[in-house]
Formats: sequence, structure tokens, C-alpha cells
Amino acid sequence: MENKKLSNSYWIKIVIVFTLGWIAIYATRTILNPIMTNIQSEFAINATQLGLLSSLFFLGYTVTQIPSGYLGDKFGRKKMIIPAFIGFGVLAIVSGQMITFYMFLMMWFLTGTFQGVFYGPQYGLSSEAIPQKRLTLGSAIINSGMAIGMSAGYWISSITVQEMDMSWRTPFWIMGVIVIVIGIIMWIIVKEHPPGYQAPTSESGAPAKLKVSELFKNRNLILAFITIFCSIYGFFVILTWLPYYLETARGISGSSVAFVSSLVPWASIPGMLFFGWLSDKLGKQRPVLLVMVPLAFLSTISIVLFDQIWVLYVSLIVYGIVGKLSTNPVLIAVVANNAPRVGLATSFGIYNFIGMSASILAPYITGFITDVTGNLDMGFYLAGGLLAVGIIAVFLLDESGYKRVEHVEN
Repeated sequence: MENKKLSNSYWIKIVIVFTLGWIAIYATRTILNPIMTNIQSEFAINATQLGLLSSLFFLGYTVTQIPSGYLGDKFGRKKMIIPAFIGFGVLAIVSGQMITFYMFLMMWFLTGTFQGVFYGPQYGLSSEAIPQKRLTLGSAIINSGMAIGMSAGYWISSITVQEMDMSWRTPFWIMGVIVIVIGIIMWIIVKEHPPGYQAPTSESGAPAKLKVSELFKNRNLILAFITIFCSIYGFFVILTWLPYYLETARGISGSSVAFVSSLVPWASIPGMLFFGWLSDKLGKQRPVLLVMVPLAFLSTISIVLFDQIWVLYVSLIVYGIVGKLSTNPVLIAVVANNAPRVGLATSFGIYNFIGMSASILAPYITGFITDVTGNLDMGFYLAGGLLAVGIIAVFLLDESGYKRVEHVEN
């Protein structure tokens, strides 16, 4: 009974501290977006180079996904998370002080690389600590930190730079210090395993071992990988280019950009909590995703398809409710329900590596399309087309006779 109380207390602490972690990560990413025009002006770069900033950041973030997940499973997930988390706070500060575009580009790339260590080990730790009946909802609460951080980043940059007329470098100082403090809190609270944890074993009684190739033989895992790629592509078109689109195509500027851009993350919080609760209640993810992904498709193309400002607002709110931030916890449950316990961090690392590959492509491709066509519309339509592929992948998920996969190798 005492162990149960300790376990309950621990998983709640884990949810809180990892929510703070995602707030810090997304706020640090998004401080760049409202000041893209300031950076473009200072370094005299075009839209393609501007998109390259985000693409290289997420290249760094993506290439560390699988190694960090695998090494976390092998040597300890906490050992991976804490140094990298504090390190990215330091690098965020350094990035903001660079005096040439290519120096800034390199430091921002390294910041993304250190951020990339977090995902796989974090969801491995949390999926192990959160009770199964609360897994999707607990993951949704953690995921809400992404939404809060996304909005916080918009506001920090918009207020300090555009409203208070501070240097565009100021937000990097602010976020770097916050990240370091959260990293220290995380170091104190997080444990490698929850109280009462028992290591999985094979039938012979030996410690279970992960066979990575088995992950790619699981139909549902592959479909989850495809869906997250399509979802993240659309999300990063919106995350990276929405403030720029609002300023250049809709004539919205200053703190109004932060307000309109924040419609997505704030709408996602009730969305992810509701759909996370619904998924746990149904015990299945496919029916929930078959509602969310088609609505995400419609709302993405509606951002540029209609000229009315109220349609823009409605589209952003709907996208927030059903888009990537809200679908991610449901897809995390798909991965957790189909991946072996001994390889949770590795499975989440592969999942996010494939998904975040889209984050490398989306900013640069959208910037290139903008330079070629003179507007952002085709970039949003391409994002919608990929979400249509995601709808097909969700439709093919098979949850009949669901049983958790526990591959072991003697």
C-alpha cells in the first residue's frame, strides 16, 4: 500500500516536471518566430535562408532522437536528459549573442541538437511511471506544456522586442535562464524508474533485451510513424510561418501577431485533454484519430483558402483543438501500447525521429515555395495534402484483439 502511494505521488510529480520541460522547450523554439523579420533585416537574408534557420534547428533536434532513445534505454534515461536539457539553455543564451548569420545558424543548430535528447527518454520515463488507465490523459497533460510554451514564446518575443523595443537578442537571455532553472528542478525530482518498478524478463528469467528490427514489423507502429510525420509537417508550417504570414499577407503585426498565433496552442489544451480522456475511456485510439486528423486537414487549408478574417480565427482554433499538439498524446498511446517495455525510449525516439524529419523539411520547403510563388498559400496546401495521407494511415490502424507487444530476446 505504501509503494502504491509513493507511485501515485511520483507519477504526478513526473507529469508536472515534464510539463515544465516542454513549456521551456517550445517557448525557446518559438521566441524566434515573431522576430523573424528583425533577424531578416539585421542579417540581410531572404525567405529561403530564413526558413533554413528553423530547418537546421530541427535537423539537429531530429538526428539525436534515435541515439538518445537507444542510449537512454541502455545506460539510463535520466543520464541523457539532465545534462542535455541544461546544455540547451546555455546554448540558447549563446545563440542570441552571435553577430553573424552563419554563427547564429550554427549555435541555433546546436541548441536544437541538445533539445533533441529530451523526447525519447522523457516519454520512456513517463510512460513507465503513469498508470496504464491514465496514460493518454497523463501524456496529454505533459503535452500541454508544448502549447503553453508555444504561446509563451510568441508573447515573450512580441512584448520584449516589438512592444518594449528591446533587442531581438533579449528573449534568448530570458529563456536560457528559465531553462537552466527547470533543468535543476528536473535533476532533483526525476528517477530512472518509478517506485515498485520490476524490470521485464524473458521466459527464461533473464533480463529482456530489445531487438530494434522488431519495431518495424509492427503494423500499428509503422502507421503511427507515418501519421506523426504528416501531422508534424503541417504543424511546423504553421508554427514557423504563421507569424510571417499574418504580417505579410493579412497585415497583422505587433502583439496582435502573438494573440492570433496563440489561438493554436491555447485551443489545443482543452482539445488534447478531452481527446486524451476520450481515448482512455474508449480504450482505443483509432476512432478518436479518425475525427481529429480529417478536421486538422480541413482547418489547415482553410487558413489560406478563405479571405475572411473570422474564417482564419475559426480555422486556427479548430486546428489547435485537433492538430498535432492534440493528436500527439493519442499517437503516443498507440506507440506505448504496441512497443516493448524494454525499448520504450528507443520506440519513442524512432517515432519522433520520423515525425521530426518533417520539421526539417517544412520550414525550408515553405520558404522556397514562398520565394518561387510570391506567397505562402501553396505551402499550406502542401501541408494539407500530407494530412490527407495521414487520414489514410489512421484508417489502416488495427486495434482488433489488441494485446501489448512484449518482444524479448534470450
